[in-house]
Amino acid sequence: MRRSALTARLERYLDLTDEERDALDWAERRETRLAAGEVLMEEGGKVDGLYVVQQGWLHSSQSLPSGGRQILRFHYAGDLVGTSSIAWAQAANTLTAVSDCIVSELSKVNLGRIFKAQPRLAGLLYAMAAAENVAMADRLASIGRTDALVRLATLLLDILARLRVTAGGVVESFDLPLTQKDVGDAVGLTKVHVNRTLGEMERRGMIERNGKRVRIVDEPSLVAFTGFVDRYAVIQTDWLPPPALAA
Repeated sequence: MRRSALTARLERYLDLTDEERDALDWAERRETRLAAGEVLMEEGGKVDGLYVVQQGWLHSSQSLPSGGRQILRFHYAGDLVGTSSIAWAQAANTLTAVSDCIVSELSKVNLGRIFKAQPRLAGLLYAMAAAENVAMADRLASIGRTDALVRLATLLLDILARLRVTAGGVVESFDLPLTQKDVGDAVGLTKVHVNRTLGEMERRGMIERNGKRVRIVDEPSLVAFTGFVDRYAVIQTDWLPPPALAA
């Protein structure tokens, strides 16, 4: 049986017990394959579960009164998606595949069982969700208070940081399967402005592009330029309860 990408991500922060791994494996159900552009969950639609991303990228977005959209987050292998809708029976966001994806279902009922039987897992999942919310607040502050160059550089640094804890082994470059419209909807820019800004980043020696491959040329300098803070690399776990004892 293939190891869950969620289990692999959690073990970047904590050595899981066999019981904790088994609990995660048991909770995840039927796999669904999505083609790029396919909608997994529609804003306002009925929802009774979450999903674990096993392969590929998705994004969550909200519709705007103007008819446009705001992309809130990108999701990668190892992410638990749909948590923003956990408090309601209707989806708060639309989840759309950016690339071809594989996701596994994780019902709210099964998640509740994990919380009851494996409190250490519950605490770690809560801490990860809190870190992601702070990271999203950082990026939204960047959108509201900075120019196009800083917005786009912040987004690329955020993607890089996320891939380092989900895909693993990423150092300074990654494949970017996003259209310029996707990027624009994430940072509040038009496609033309995104194209112009990426070109400016290349001319300044901030990034290099080869097709869809993006390389951060001097990450420390780009971090200093943007004030980016990596919210994903470290999750404090010393406050978590001890693992549940095997029955």
